[in-house]
Amino acid sequence: MKRRPINLNFFTIRFPVTAWVSVAHRLSGGFLFLMIPGLLWILQESLASKTRFQSLGMFFSHPVAVIGLWLLLAALFYHWVVGLRHLLMDIHIGESKIGGRIGAWLVICISLGFILLLGYKLW
Repeated sequence: MKRRPINLNFFTIRFPVTAWVSVAHRLSGGFLFLMIPGLLWILQESLASKTRFQSLGMFFSHPVAVIGLWLLLAALFYHWVVGLRHLLMDIHIGESKIGGRIGAWLVICISLGFILLLGYKLW
């Protein structure tokens, strides 16, 4: 049996852009999953009464709440764009090594552009 070198230092390994997009997709999905209870609570509070709806409006006027909302919407949009990429790959568009790399860069550019636009609109 050959003894192969083991390198567990992730800072010395150069991951391809497709790996970074995949890891970010999983992290955004996990973040969105963890945010479901909070989003359901916000929905419940906003539908309970007019005063609770107005108090939520006042809460979301605070800069920290706006940043949190921006992060949530950024994760949602990124996850959605990468999901579309996966659906395209399911119908054999962008499955090759070069196509995957181009698709990953497109996902990054499209997501970053819309996330920055969303941040501009929220502020």
